[in-house]
Order: sequence, then structure tokens, then C-alpha cells
Amino acid sequence: MFNKLYFYLHLIKNIFNGNFCCLCLLLQYLDHETVSATFIDSSGQFVSPQVTRISRNPYCGYDQQTLSSQERMEEDSLLAALHGQVPDMGPVPFVKSTDPSSSYFVILNSAAFFKVGSQLEVLVHVQDFQRKPKKYGGDYLQARIHSPKLQAGAVGRVVDYQNGFYKVFFTLLWPGKVKVSISLVHPSEGIRVLQHLQEDKPDRVYFKSLFRSGRISETTECNVCLPGNLPLCNFTDLYTGEPWFCFKPKKLPCSSRITHFKGGYLKGLLTAAESAFFQSGVNIKMPINSSGPDWVTVIPRRIQETNNLELSQSSGTFPSGYYYKDQWRPRKFKMRQFNDPDNITECLQRKVVHLFGDSTIRQWFEYLTTFVPDLVEFNLGSPKNVGPFLAVDQKHNILLKYRCHGPPIRFTTVFSSELRYVANELNGIVGGKNTVVAIAVWSHFSTFPLEVYIRRLRNIRRAVVRLLDRSPKTVVVIRTANAQELGPEVSLFNSDWYNFQLDTILRRMFSGVGVYLVDAWEMTLAHYLPHKLHPDEVIVKNQLDMFLSFVCPFET
Repeated sequence: MFNKLYFYLHLIKNIFNGNFCCLCLLLQYLDHETVSATFIDSSGQFVSPQVTRISRNPYCGYDQQTLSSQERMEEDSLLAALHGQVPDMGPVPFVKSTDPSSSYFVILNSAAFFKVGSQLEVLVHVQDFQRKPKKYGGDYLQARIHSPKLQAGAVGRVVDYQNGFYKVFFTLLWPGKVKVSISLVHPSEGIRVLQHLQEDKPDRVYFKSLFRSGRISETTECNVCLPGNLPLCNFTDLYTGEPWFCFKPKKLPCSSRITHFKGGYLKGLLTAAESAFFQSGVNIKMPINSSGPDWVTVIPRRIQETNNLELSQSSGTFPSGYYYKDQWRPRKFKMRQFNDPDNITECLQRKVVHLFGDSTIRQWFEYLTTFVPDLVEFNLGSPKNVGPFLAVDQKHNILLKYRCHGPPIRFTTVFSSELRYVANELNGIVGGKNTVVAIAVWSHFSTFPLEVYIRRLRNIRRAVVRLLDRSPKTVVVIRTANAQELGPEVSLFNSDWYNFQLDTILRRMFSGVGVYLVDAWEMTLAHYLPHKLHPDEVIVKNQLDMFLSFVCPFET
């Protein structure tokens, strides 16, 4: 009831201000029934007014995990909240699915007087390909404000009212002309297809291992779970309990496994009707246009107002930061700029830096070894783009390491002896004031049911807590997920919607643990460059500046 009243007041106010688009929206909104609201923001945070336990298909014994009551409650809460994003409307023909070209948004308070720090509210109304208003939600939207001339940008918080209307909230963080951009990443009808694939087709990316003994070699399929009743090699980790299986070779023992590698991607996953919901240039990452002005003018605050604004942000507000002149500005602390290699050398002197995870944190290793001349990579003979990698600065006593996380991992070839889980690696680190750990584990879990990822993070979190207990001065940094380029095929395996879910889970599970967060999600969404799985150098540079600012903060 409050949500309805809130909408009415804003729409009526804008009608009196001469915004007649809002009159049409008001009449249409009155014709809909608002049942509940789903709160989503581009940082990966999610709030639902009601969280109830849902029934899910068990996946490979994940319903048989031994969890404490608190862990069970946490998992149920995460799954129920994320499941609540997708309404179940049954089969929907393409013409009744969301059409971004006929959908539109209106700046509700466009006639208002804006200062830096003010809230901007935008109402989005989605329609189908028959230009008829939709009466349910579940579309995945991304929203940002930006000023191209200032190279400034920030993300917005999206509220889904489950009736075809969405509200987007922005905080205006810099002066000047500020433009609003809203994109439809996937229609709700496509989201339901992605959810079905996530829960029922987790093997759509498959893996293989090479077994060899003497002149005999065999290759078999591997995964977190394997169907059928064929004999298996059980490679479940003894310490973490992380499951991993391969079909047993016909002639060789399980102990003869040599390598792990990505097998490929399953084809023909969708029907013709389902494929219509995944069309480049039609309904994948397409802009939604404005009905009326799509920009506002923001004026600076007075000095006293600016001081008050900074004080009000100290407790942490959304968004976590913004770009200005291509530099990321976190709102919780002042980030340093490491523009000179000597600055990085001074920061990392006498330190051991461990980078664990996927290729998005391997970018950090590549950036540092390229940008800092004294940091020389030591050739371990590791496969290209796989690792492990090692770099040394003997003069300044710096040791930089990169190691990929354990399976599932879609790398070309990883030696079986190098398949190590992050939690186990953390358990072997002594820690201390000269030890830095950075972790990025997300992209390779996008095709699996969420329970698989929750279990992996639970093991890593336990190891992080133990590390910080024995060595509280150890710096532990988590790099979040990021948005990427999407097409019809990539969407089925690495959609932003999948990674948004993983990012939501990661933030919640590591909240209050004592780790630092590099918000790669906001840093890619807020930037003007196209989304990429491996962001361009200017974004990576900002990520490293933030990471190094945690390691070597401004002296107070």
C-alpha cells in the first residue's frame, strides 16, 4: 500500500509540474495491482520484503550437506531471496515478451532543483512487442548516470514492483549535466529460461581429464556431478569436501590422471521459441529510451553542505563509488592513485602478495608485472594463461604469486598436481602484516546451481576467518564479479544475470568477515567502456589502485 501511495504522490507532483508523460503513467499504474516489490541494485545487493523457504531439486547430494543451523538458515535465505526475482507466468509467446524499443522511462522529479548529493528517481515502464503494457516484472535491468565530457559515471538501484513498473534511484555525485541510461539485459521470459538451465542443465559446460601410464592414455569426462551408473574416479577434496568426479578410464587407474581441461559447451539447449528471447540487437543489453528529458543539471553544494554530505557517507551508502575524470572515487574512504611504478614498489616492499582465483584476478598479476619494471616474472614453465605464475623484485623484497582456483575451472590445460582449492592454500599461509591475499572466484560457477557456489564460498570464508584469527594484520581483499559482453550463446553460460546472483551471494557471505572489497561490479557498470569479461586497462588500473589503497592507505 505504501508503494502505491509513494508512486501516486510522485506522479501527481510531476503532472502539476507539466510532465504529462507522468499522467499517462499514473493512469496505467492505477490499472495494475501491486502485490510486492523486489529491490535490486547494481552492486549485487538484494532485498526482498518476504523471504520464504523454497523447494529446489537436489543436485548431486547438495541437500545432504552437513551444515550448522546457522549455515542452513543462511543458504535458505540466499536461495529464497534470489529465487523471488523471477515470476512464474508459464509459457509466454515472443510478441508478449518485453520489448526494450517500446518500453520507456521518465525522470520523475526532472523539474526539481538538484544539488550534488541529491536523489534522482526514474520510473521505467516496460511493454511487449505489441506495445501493450506488461503486468508482471522479473526483467533484468542495468542503470547508470554519466557525464561523458567529465568521464564520470555511477550505477543506480533498481526496484521491481512486479507489475511492469520499475523505479530506479540514483545519487547525484558530481556537478554538471548528468544523463540517465537504462538497459534491458534480459527480458523476464529469458530470465526464466536461464533459471531453468541453471537448475536442470548444470552440465552444459563439461570438463575432461587425461589419464596416462606409459604409452597408454585415455580421456574421460569430469564434473561436479556425473549422470548414470558408470564407474567413477572420486577426486573429492579430503579437506574441504569439494566434490569432483571423472568417469573411470577403461584400462587405467584413477591415480594416473595427468591434466584437467575444458571439454566444451553443449549445443541445442533451447527450443526455437526460447531462442527468440536471446537475440542480439533485439532484447540482449538493449537501451530503453526516455519519454521526455533523459538528463538533469546538477549544481555544486556549498562547502558546509559538502562537509555534511561526506559525514553522512561515512557509514557506507549506495553506490559504493563513482567515476570522475576516469578515476574511481570510493565513497567510504579516499583512494590513492598509483600512477608511478615507484609508488607501487614502495607500497609492496617486503611483502608477499598471493592472488587466487580466475582470469579476472590474473589480470592484476599481468598489469603489475607489465607496469612495474623491477617486478620480474620467474618462468615456472606453466601453461600460458593458466599458471601458477611467480614474479620477484629481489631489490625491494617483493614476491607476487598467482594460482588459479580448483575445479570447476574452464582453462585449457591445468596439471592435476596444480588443481588446488583456495581454502587449502589459505590454510597454508602463516600471514602477518607483510602478507597480502586477494581472491576472485565467480566466473566459472555461473553454469551451476547456486548451492555449488555457496559451498565453495563457505569453505573459503572458513579459511579466511582462520587466517585472520591467527594473523589479524593480514590484508585480505575480495574482488567481486563484473559485467561482460553478451550474445545469444554467451548468455546461456555467462550471463550478467548469473554473475549478478553470484555477486549478491559473495557480498552477503563475506559481509562482516573483516575483508576488503574491490567493487569490480560497479566499476564496470559505471564506466563508459563496453562491458568485457576482462575489462580494459583503465578499469583494471582503478581496481589495482583500490587494492593497493587497502594495502597502503593514506596515513591519517
